[in-house]
Amino acid sequence: MNVAMKMSAYVGVLAVVFVGAAGIGQLTGSSVNRDDATDAVPPHAAGDSHAVGGESADPHVPGGLQVSDAGYTLTPIDAPTAAGENGTLSFAVLGPDGEAVTEYDESHEKNLHVVVVRHDGAHYQHVHPVMDAYGSWSIDWEWPTGGSYKVFADFVPTGHGQEITLARSTEVAGTYTPMPALRDAVFYEVDGYTVTVTGQLVAGRSTPVVATVERDGQPVDHLEPHLGAYGHLVALREGDLAYIHVHPDGEPGDGATDPGPDVAFYVEAPTAGSYRLYLDFRVDGQVRTAEFALRARPAGDAEVADDAGGHGDTDGHGH
Repeated sequence: MNVAMKMSAYVGVLAVVFVGAAGIGQLTGSSVNRDDATDAVPPHAAGDSHAVGGESADPHVPGGLQVSDAGYTLTPIDAPTAAGENGTLSFAVLGPDGEAVTEYDESHEKNLHVVVVRHDGAHYQHVHPVMDAYGSWSIDWEWPTGGSYKVFADFVPTGHGQEITLARSTEVAGTYTPMPALRDAVFYEVDGYTVTVTGQLVAGRSTPVVATVERDGQPVDHLEPHLGAYGHLVALREGDLAYIHVHPDGEPGDGATDPGPDVAFYVEAPTAGSYRLYLDFRVDGQVRTAEFALRARPAGDAEVADDAGGHGDTDGHGH
């Protein structure tokens, strides 16, 4: 039986989930052990909230904190239960009518994006499962370690017109070593590439963040398009993993955007606090990921009042 059919039985249970069950999650400057979202949902269904999405109960709630929003619901995640086991990760998105959604608008070259990360920020992956005729999404899967993981689904349902990000948590058996909290980590090395980020995050404002890619001390000026851009950035708020999905300023082929070494983004942090940033970039046909940590200052902080740039609250680069 496909996931969409199996999960239809959960609709009645999901109806009792409070939209705000997860809350906004107070920032503590340290990692959270697991999602405390609702206990009313079946296993692997810790509830969470969302950022964009027309009919959300609270449009100011950041993304990735709800299991349901704007009438759409992410079903429980079906995946291996222990680290090191080969299997399949699968789920479906239920629409306002309770049926699995089968029609999506393409966004950044894909109909649906999945981001998976352990709750302490480790083992980030951005993947693209395949949908069957019944609306079930699946991808071959193996968990790297034990721990509590969060699975984000980012999509635009046909006819809805706005991007929606839903998320669920799932527990994985196996060895778990917590990753230490990061503070202002602005350099990252991967496969001989050094990536540096510069910029200042300010709560409630869309501000520029620039990633610069180098190899052996030389600028990399031949970045290749990845998902329709020269870089793809996801930011997660430390503590509750509130999700901020941003994209570069400019795009390949627009006559103005260079293929590196700099890739500029506009990021709107919803609150002050620490954020983990994950940059995917492609060189010579291979996608690599660089990870950073930046702290967003309060909007009224005198040190950033003149440094926020010319993009205000309604800039629209982030979502």
